[in-house]
Amino acid sequence: MLLLTAVTGLVEAVSLLALGPVFTAMQTGNVLFLSFGAARQGSLPTLPSAVSLAAFAAGAVCGARAESAAQARGLRWVGVGLYAEAALILTAAATGWGLPPRYGGRSDGHLVVAALLAVAMGIRNVTSMRVNVPGVPTTLVTRSVTALMGGSVLGQDHAFGYGTAAWARRAVAVLMMFTGGLSGALLVRAGWTVGELLLPAAVLVLAVGLGYRRLPLPGTREGVP
Repeated sequence: MLLLTAVTGLVEAVSLLALGPVFTAMQTGNVLFLSFGAARQGSLPTLPSAVSLAAFAAGAVCGARAESAAQARGLRWVGVGLYAEAALILTAAATGWGLPPRYGGRSDGHLVVAALLAVAMGIRNVTSMRVNVPGVPTTLVTRSVTALMGGSVLGQDHAFGYGTAAWARRAVAVLMMFTGGLSGALLVRAGWTVGELLLPAAVLVLAVGLGYRRLPLPGTREGVP
């Protein structure tokens, strides 16, 4: 889940800096963009946000149905979600191959890539919520930062695990999001095309999916439902 958090940072760097401004994982931003557009303030484009939000919702529906069906059959539903996510990011990379990064000057190709990424991130959110690693939601760090500070020496709130080692996991989650975003931004700055920018994300998600095969199924003991 920590590695997937880094992927989110990378994907959102591509979304915002090369395809947008638009979010594909953190849909709070898109809802706000749409609200600003409804008020006709801010000069932010609303079409990409609307497309991303709709695609994300579709991904969440597909992810929930696919993973619950896989779980009912005793299959590794985490792998189902991660492989689907990797396939969608690879498809987005292929669609955006040779497509130059553009901020505020998107083409139809940029919009299609953003939609594919949003579907993938919708599935990801289902996967991360079903796995439910405390403090590592993978697609946002607001709750991680809140819990980190609440359970710190400064906050001293036992509801957030004060006095335990939970702070370390939360701190690493924030660091991984930063690392992914920094990596994506540096690659955009280096002039990578949209397709090239997304390849590392797809490879990493696929690697996590393959690595997950060695772990027990969530909610089971030693992998037995």
